[in-house]
This record gives sequence, structure tokens and C-alpha cells, in this order.
Amino acid sequence: MSFDLSVFANKNIILAVTGGIAAYKSAILVRRLKDYGFNVRVVMTKGAQAFITPLTFQALSGNPVHTELLDTEAEAGMGHIELARWADLILVAPASCDSLAKFVAGLADDLLSTLYLATKAPVWVAPAMNQQMWAAKATQRNLNTLVEDGVHVIMPAAGAQACGDVGLGRMPEPEEIAEQVKDYFHKAQRALAEKFGLLAGKKVTITAGPTREAIDPVRYISNHSTGKMGFAIAAACYAAGAKVTLLAGPVSLDTPNGVRRINVSSAMKMLDESLHQLEEGCDIFIATAAVADYRVAEVAEHKIKKAGDELNVALVKNPDIVATIAQQSKRPFMVGFAAETRNVEEYAAGKLVAKKLDMIACNDVSRKDIGFASDENAMTVFFAEQYQMEKRDLEKASKQEIAQQLVEAVHDALHNEIDPV
Repeated sequence: MSFDLSVFANKNIILAVTGGIAAYKSAILVRRLKDYGFNVRVVMTKGAQAFITPLTFQALSGNPVHTELLDTEAEAGMGHIELARWADLILVAPASCDSLAKFVAGLADDLLSTLYLATKAPVWVAPAMNQQMWAAKATQRNLNTLVEDGVHVIMPAAGAQACGDVGLGRMPEPEEIAEQVKDYFHKAQRALAEKFGLLAGKKVTITAGPTREAIDPVRYISNHSTGKMGFAIAAACYAAGAKVTLLAGPVSLDTPNGVRRINVSSAMKMLDESLHQLEEGCDIFIATAAVADYRVAEVAEHKIKKAGDELNVALVKNPDIVATIAQQSKRPFMVGFAAETRNVEEYAAGKLVAKKLDMIACNDVSRKDIGFASDENAMTVFFAEQYQMEKRDLEKASKQEIAQQLVEAVHDALHNEIDPV
């Protein structure tokens, strides 16, 4: 499943490493968190430094490692306060028995225990210890208290331990922990988007990719659309707080995170599913799919064999999906796309009126640097007359950036419509 890592670029994580053989996993955890785009600073206890060096974490995180409570290089000598304010999450992995007990007792005799008391950020702990130490009543009491205090506990895994014992107490794999952190921030981001996003609460249906019109069981008519633009718009709409359904033609792309995907093949099936989405409720309909204009009048039941130098196949016109949806009684806000090779703006403006759209985005697919198969695009956006908005030129950028600008354009139009007199 794909995921937009840019949402984590401004999220700060303190990874606190305490004494235990599992400290070696923390080095890998730093890398996995950095892979997701998080800013990571490492705090180490004296016990942790007996197992792995601060230099390792400095190299992996790209930041100085914090080991002392009284930091003469910190502003006003109060490094723990600066760190506490910087963090969006404090993750203690591995968390030793001693560190858990200090948190419960409210001790503040080293950097980590002081940081725990000074932060407003969520605190997560990943306990790692001998199986008998994990099972001890004192440890379980401490864990229960921490949970009551709002600390999130990542439960240890079972298996062989460094001491030779077998049982609960192993720190989970770094990839698993990093995935949980990513999911936590994603859910928080989604909650904000659903409340404050540009398309908060809107139901959006998007068509993307090509259609395939069968000639016989092994041959079909199609086009060069890859679906990249439509998938980028689906991701951008979801990030803006919308509930997104993506009607995808035959493409080789991962489904954007949080998006409901329905695969279709032919133009008729795409139209049927589009009408069904209208019945389920749709506020915005975005038609990026490159729908085949024609389909074969009669699809051969069996593979057509070669016979002679010519093959005549009768074609019939496919329905215009976006125009059909725009004519429905429960009409959503309609966004069309025009991929042209000449007179791009002229054709697009004509389609806007003829198909009764609210907005249309057009691009010149004759250009080799944008459009089909490219990761970049450039578009001009036109709006229906009732919105009294000037056209927008979206300069060449990644399709993700273009998608975000299109979402902004939809939002602005929805909030700028002039009521008819």
C-alpha cells in the first residue's frame, strides 16, 4: 500500500535507548523511522552506552546524541526542557525494568527520567527484558500504572533470549515498531483532515486510467493512460479529508492509502459503477479516466484467426461518462479532464460548456515531458461561469503537487459559487 511520507517531514521523535542487549535493534529503528521521513533525536542512558556507542546513533540520526541531564551546550543549560518541547513523541525502545520503575516513581535523576516528567508529548515504551523479569509482579504493577497514566506500551514478543531463556520479553522488530509509529501519526493526521481539511466530510468519486474494449477474448482497444494523475488526485483528496472511491481501469499502481478502489475494465462498466456511486452519495465527481471513445459492436466469442491482409471491425460510440453523470438529477460537483494534442485550451473550454461541467483541467499530451506515463504534469484549469473565477495555470510539477493544487481549486470553487438570480 502506498503512502505519502511528506506528512511526517515535520514530526519530531525522541528515541530513548536504555540498557539492554536489544539496544542494537534501536540502531535499525532509527533508520526505519528516518525512512518514513521523521526527524529523530536519540537519548541514551548510561546503561545503553555499555551496549552501543553514541557515535552509532549520531551517524544514523544525523543529530547529536543526548546523554547528560545538565547540558552545558544547551540553551540556559536546560537540555531536557528543550528536548521535551521539541518532541511530538517520545519512544523508549528498549525500555528496561529500571526505566519503567523510574517513570512510575517520578524520579528525575538522569536525562531520560527528567524528560519523561517534563514533556507534554505522548510517551511510548517498548519493554525488553528477561522473561522472568517481565513476569515479575513489580514489573506488571509498574506497567499497569504507566498505562493508567496514559503511556502506550508496545508489548514484547516471545522467543529465545540472549540469556538462554525462552518466553516473553523480546523487543519487537524495528520494522514493526516503526510501522506502529507511522500508523499513529497517520491516524492523527487523518482525524485533523476529516475535521479541518479542504474537503472535510466530502464524498469524492474519481475515475482513473484507461478502459479496455474487447475485440475477442485475447484482444482489445485501449490507450496509453497509466492512471498516475487520477491516483495522485485520489491521494490528495483523501489527505484533504474526503472519503474517496477510485474507479480504476487496468493499471499497475498501488492503491493510495485510505482510498476505496473498485477495478473496472470497459467504458460501460465504468459508467455503471459511476452511476452506482451516485446512488450511494457523491459530492464531487472527478473524471480523469481516458475512456475509449468507441467499442466493438460485436465482440467475437472466440479468438479471431488471421485470414487475409485486412480485418474490418465495426465500432460503436461509447457513452460519455462525465456528461452522463452531469445530467443526473442528483448532480455532484463535476470536474472533467481534457487531454489534447492541439488547440488545448480552446477544446477544453468548449467541453466545459458542452458537458455542463463545473471545472475542467486540460493538458497537452503531445508534450514529451508531461502527460501519459510521465511523473510530471502541467495543466490549465477553467471554471464554469457561475463561479466567477479566472482560469488557473498550473506550472510543470510532480503529479502529486498538481493534484494538491487541483484539490485547492475544487475547494475554492465550492466556496465561491454565485447563486443564480
